[in-house]
Amino acid sequence: MAKANEIKYLTAMKVEKPKKKFCRFKKYGIRYIDYKDAEFLKKFLNDQGKLLPRRLTGNSLKYQRKVSEACKRARQMAILPYVTDLLK
Repeated sequence: MAKANEIKYLTAMKVEKPKKKFCRFKKYGIRYIDYKDAEFLKKFLNDQGKLLPRRLTGNSLKYQRKVSEACKRARQMAILPYVTDLLK
């Protein structure tokens, strides 16, 4: 039988909580999303050029709609590509 000093217990691993997502537009007071600013809009696109969903970006519904509209306008004006490999 094991002695008291030989007994080892398994402890739960310390898991870091993921950072709380926030709407950067509300936090920083951004009201207008410029469709001509391609570098800013690329933050909301994945490598293939698709728009990232709200659950990943943390945008509120109001600003997610504005981002999607700005991306569509930038694609129409040929500032952003419709489809690509390795956009970033």
